[in-house]
Amino acid sequence: MITDFTQFNLHPQLVQAVTEQGYTTPTPIQAGVIPLMLTGQDVIGQAHTGTGKTAAFALPLLHGLVPQPERAQVQAIVLVPTRELAMQVAQAMVAYGQYRSVRILPVYGGQPYSRQITRLRQGIDVVVGTPGRVLDLITQKVLDLRGVRTVVLDEADEMLSMGFIDDIEAILTATPSTRQTTLFSATVPPDIRRLADRYLHQPQSVTIAPQRRTVDAIEQRYYLVHDEDKMAALTRLFEVEAITSALIFVHTRLATAELAHALSSRGFPAEALSGDLSQEAREQVLQRFRRQHITVLVATEVAARGLDIDGISHVFNFDFPQYPEAYVHRIGRTGRAGKTGVAISLLTPKEQWRLRKIEAYTKQKITPATLPTEADMHARREAEVLERMLVWLKRGRYNRERAMVMELTARGYDLADVAAAALKLARAADKQRPITPVREVTAERPPASTRARQRGPQPNGQTWPNALHEKGMVRLTLNAGKMHGIRPNDVVGTIARHANIPGHAIGAIRIQDHHTLVDISERFVPQVLAKAGAYQIRRRAVQVECA
Repeated sequence: MITDFTQFNLHPQLVQAVTEQGYTTPTPIQAGVIPLMLTGQDVIGQAHTGTGKTAAFALPLLHGLVPQPERAQVQAIVLVPTRELAMQVAQAMVAYGQYRSVRILPVYGGQPYSRQITRLRQGIDVVVGTPGRVLDLITQKVLDLRGVRTVVLDEADEMLSMGFIDDIEAILTATPSTRQTTLFSATVPPDIRRLADRYLHQPQSVTIAPQRRTVDAIEQRYYLVHDEDKMAALTRLFEVEAITSALIFVHTRLATAELAHALSSRGFPAEALSGDLSQEAREQVLQRFRRQHITVLVATEVAARGLDIDGISHVFNFDFPQYPEAYVHRIGRTGRAGKTGVAISLLTPKEQWRLRKIEAYTKQKITPATLPTEADMHARREAEVLERMLVWLKRGRYNRERAMVMELTARGYDLADVAAAALKLARAADKQRPITPVREVTAERPPASTRARQRGPQPNGQTWPNALHEKGMVRLTLNAGKMHGIRPNDVVGTIARHANIPGHAIGAIRIQDHHTLVDISERFVPQVLAKAGAYQIRRRAVQVECA
């Protein structure tokens, strides 16, 4: 059993750097992965953030680097899903390799190409980057991976869910077949397994189970709503919940900014936390959140990884997570340090199957709840005004206001009318908080004749058992399907990226043999169709049009 970093037989300078940073005992993922990588084996590591994954692959990777002259080839590449993670991993590797004169370069979008190209031409040992920017640099022939000996895919499940599968495969193809490949993923869904089967050679698996599946101190609830009504539902909940600080999860970086702006404009101070932020900006946002200068933090799952803040009263899943492990990881941000917490999920009808998977995984039921009605909201607001009035009546500190009332009554106004007018003024702010209607979610069934037509044979011989799409969605068709190897992640990735729309705007996806049906929120349909001609899946041009 390995209990000390010296037992790995790592280069002494690496052990020195790790020891100076206060690390003595390897974590389970490090104890499992480091010996395998040191012997050159391919590895699949399944573990969540916070388990020490970065050191698990960084130390053996740095150990295997050989001294090179300037302008030599890249020896290793680490692919990560976001700019933020690229910076974090690169910084950690620089710290671990500080006594070995290792040249490490993070590359990601949003930074000028010129600086990255200059550094590459000067000579780099390890590149840490996002798939899109790495592939761009390869295409420009400034990043040569023919000398790569080690490839690491970090947060592989997130990269695939963001639609990077084509980029990852293209990058792997640009590396030697003799490379060592290590894949890290919090979850190992079928897409990850297929990727590993294709690109890893007899990989050894190291799985670190979460220490706990859920937290007993967390009250878990879900509300069934249509996708277009999520914002209205969220604002109602914000008014009725006793929120001291809240963390809201969405799928995309674009959605973080949109939702934070929408909440702030409705009087709930919120900021976005995404991979677009520099490390300095990220820390400033977190400091404002810790000091309660802002009440709400809107984050993507990747941006929130490693986030450790006590005192969060509520976690909201504005966009429902794809995997049970992700759900547990998200809600674990509340109910800490002996306190209770609340986890609230906004669930669309088509996502109910995911709820059942989570309940089976956690062995706990998530309580269904009903949103407060418009009448409930008005009654609550009136009760709040009366409560504030009672507080001031008990205090009795309103001499100037009493004099103003007496002046009005002296002019002949009825005392009750004066009080009513005062309450009207007190409630004027409510006009800035309109209560947006929320449609009732019902299991709608079309007439029998319509159902028969929809379930009947289609031109390709397939049937559509669930052909009706959700209200507010428009069905589009793609001229590629099962015969072309299309998968749901491919559809989400190419549409969200090229049309620049949030992931939650993409609804049900049905992949047929020769074409694919996808539901898009009607407000984003013009944006999606405007990009016709730009869509590609697996390097194949795909046409998108109304079904």
